[in-house]
Amino acid sequence: MIKNVLLVDDDREMLLALREGFEKYRDSFAVFLAHDGVGAIESLRKNVISLVVTDLKMPRMDGFELLAHIMQYYPDIPVIIITGYSTAQMERLAREGGAVGYIAKPFLIENLARQIMATLRKETEGGTLHNVSSGMFLQLMEMEQKTCTIRLEDKSTGQKGILFFREGQLMDARVNDKNGEEAAYKIFAWEQVNLSIQNGCPLRENRIHNEMQQLILEAARRKDEKDDFEKSQTAQTITTEPVLEDAQSFEYDPGNFISSIKKKIECEIGHSCGLEDVYQDASWDSRVSHLAVAGNFFHMGTLVQGYVDKGETSDYILLPGEKTTVLAVNPRCPRDKILQVLSD
Repeated sequence: MIKNVLLVDDDREMLLALREGFEKYRDSFAVFLAHDGVGAIESLRKNVISLVVTDLKMPRMDGFELLAHIMQYYPDIPVIIITGYSTAQMERLAREGGAVGYIAKPFLIENLARQIMATLRKETEGGTLHNVSSGMFLQLMEMEQKTCTIRLEDKSTGQKGILFFREGQLMDARVNDKNGEEAAYKIFAWEQVNLSIQNGCPLRENRIHNEMQQLILEAARRKDEKDDFEKSQTAQTITTEPVLEDAQSFEYDPGNFISSIKKKIECEIGHSCGLEDVYQDASWDSRVSHLAVAGNFFHMGTLVQGYVDKGETSDYILLPGEKTTVLAVNPRCPRDKILQVLSD
């Protein structure tokens, strides 16, 4: 995968010379140009950048200010400093500020290219995987307590994001200029990804405080909500035939629905079926919704019904819907027969 390198210098001739000199490396990295630190920040917002090469002395925002900004907001992006005013103190300050490399003008383009290539290789030092489920893989990172930086690319859209793990804990996420949980929700909604692993995590501060499982479930819920909305919008644009009068007259009646369930079970199994009560209870809606989201996320299919053994005098059969329908049953009931009747 071709990486993007951002070159920052107020000397336009220098930038053009570097772009031309790096043309022979176009199969390994692409070049973006910015004429000062302000332009570089704008480019970082709009593009997925793997490495920044910047001059120090520039108008509006110099190289040290740009370096500080990158270390705060893009800590995974390495920075190489180039300067025409090289001193031992300046090099020390650059490295203490977070720069991974330092090169003094004049220099050979090939030497800078080798330094760029060596730095970019570290992005994949922990391995590369293609066409994987992001949720399952990232839960594995949590279980193995990995410390790493993971770069992901969504197969369907080409969007790219980054996750930071320290000892299995998700520290932060980034997609374009979004950070934290909002970026994590976006990444966890991607179904198939290519990803590369870089050993180590530059972050010390934890910017995400929710558990991984909660983030994955919320991401799946948001994705389903978005998909449902898009389907409804599409459906509104489709012209349909007029509905027949007798079809329009039907209205959903919860009372009839509950009564029909009772009659069906008692008719097919008998009065000794163990059915104690049928009712609708909104307090179950949230739990049923989470189970449905989890089932969809792990490709287990649509949740049709569930059996809950609470270890009490009654067990419960749950039927998802606008409101959850609850069947209270005797624990010794023929549950398999009841579930079969309900599914018919």
